[in-house]
Amino acid sequence: MTTTRMRAEIDGDFVVFLIGARFDLRHPIRTFKDLGGRRGMKYMLDHLVAHPEKGLLGYTMGYPVIVQYWRSFAHLEAFARDRDDPHLAAWQNFYHRHGKTGIWHETYLVPAGQYEALYANMPAFGLGRAGRQVPMTGASHARDRVTAAGGNP
Repeated sequence: MTTTRMRAEIDGDFVVFLIGARFDLRHPIRTFKDLGGRRGMKYMLDHLVAHPEKGLLGYTMGYPVIVQYWRSFAHLEAFARDRDDPHLAAWQNFYHRHGKTGIWHETYLVPAGQYEALYANMPAFGLGRAGRQVPMTGASHARDRVTAAGGNP
């Protein structure tokens, strides 16, 4: 059996944005409302997919973390602050509700070539879907692949 090994490629710098929530399972309706209700995360992601110029390259929905890939921090920040985009209203709703639902996020700025991503027998996923998957050639160890891409392990 042949194993198909792929790696991710993406042009230039990019941003990885992780976001999640701590749900109050005793109050699921309140949690749903705290997180924006029908205009929550899924609505925002659908909006971003419909408007690729906003800078979202791709995302993976998970529980309890959603992983997002952005073209730049400037794109991410512009989306968060723009009154014409759905995030600001959802954030203001969350902030003013004083609910018990917790939210968190982490933002990572990734310089070109300073990453390594491997996929074996996988469809396009994660960074490989936000960018592109290309066949593995040469180096078979993560350290070698990062070094070959210009990284400094």
